[in-house]
Amino acid sequence: MDALLKGEQALLGAVLLDPAQLDTLAWLTPADFYRPAHRALFAAMRTLSNDQRPVREADGTVPLSWVTDTVAEASRQVRGLNASYPFTLIAACPRPQNAPVYGRMVLEGSIHRTVLEHAVRLEHVARIDAEQHQVEGVLHHADAFTGVLGDLARRWGTEPRPIPPPGPGASAVPSPVRLEETEDERFLLAVLVNQPEAMAEVYDWLRPGDFVDAGHGQVYRCLGSLHHRGEPIDEVTALWEVQRRGLLADGTLSREQIDTLLGGPGAGSAEWLGDQVIRSSLVRTAAGAATTIKALAEGSSMAPGRLIGQALHALGPLDEVRARWRTANQLPSPAAEKAATEARSNPAARVRAALARSPQQQSVPRDAPPVPALSRSGVTATAPAHASSSRHLRSTP
Repeated sequence: MDALLKGEQALLGAVLLDPAQLDTLAWLTPADFYRPAHRALFAAMRTLSNDQRPVREADGTVPLSWVTDTVAEASRQVRGLNASYPFTLIAACPRPQNAPVYGRMVLEGSIHRTVLEHAVRLEHVARIDAEQHQVEGVLHHADAFTGVLGDLARRWGTEPRPIPPPGPGASAVPSPVRLEETEDERFLLAVLVNQPEAMAEVYDWLRPGDFVDAGHGQVYRCLGSLHHRGEPIDEVTALWEVQRRGLLADGTLSREQIDTLLGGPGAGSAEWLGDQVIRSSLVRTAAGAATTIKALAEGSSMAPGRLIGQALHALGPLDEVRARWRTANQLPSPAAEKAATEARSNPAARVRAALARSPQQQSVPRDAPPVPALSRSGVTATAPAHASSSRHLRSTP
């Protein structure tokens, strides 16, 4: 029998034998149990315990009504429970005082299942976004996944911090390369060669690793090196840089590939094509992180704290690609968006922001004297900012 299943049965049996054990299991929820019947039984115990704690018999034993009422309450949520199953749970509990340890086993299994479920969901959404050339869905689920990992870490009693794997880590299965991805990359490289000024449009946020084709990424690296050194970019200089790096000699690129990339049509927008490349890179990065986390969560040997830390570490590269994608689309950073949201929800902050945008507040210093006012007698009086300034009166011409 599975150890996790025995842990769930032992925990429920311990609470049936000693309802006071619920006080030491406040950190456990019904959703942490794997079997629906076990979830219903634990929820029923919580409900009955909150309504009225069962009173022990004179000999110190728990009344039979505690068991029968628990089964009756749980039967409202799930079918298939019979009157004999609680006694199976009681028999599965070696020692009721070990209930917190059994509960920790249940929580550990719940953490593994939760991480696995979110990894599978992120992988599925990444596949859909790749087909639809979107990134919003995968970013939303990645943020939700990060929040769930933080909650799980706090429940387990650890800090949600990334932990690198001790070895090279699990190698993610590469996503299948779609034809339109490589076409966008070829068009982009041709535009960068034929329009040298276009390199400045993508140089700050597009990286060689964003290209799905490793050869295309190396050619982009060569063009970036020429741009960084301030040298001209054309077919000749690009070919010279490729040859200097030994990309033809080591077989990374063939002569036919170079002729296709450097001699292709150079019409198009480098910024738009670069955005398509980094979008594909973002979705691939999310899919790779999900595949890595799924492999970690499927094994039961990893401790929950290490599983959460390595899952956060696997999601780290996605944040780096997303930051560059936001730069490419001139979107505010998450910290700036959070500050703007807080300012909109805070009336005092809105007032300060409005005053900061006011032309008068921007042009007149705070300690400047007031603007003179024209009196009925034709005399312009300056309001006394200080005692000495109150004596100065000037006749209006």
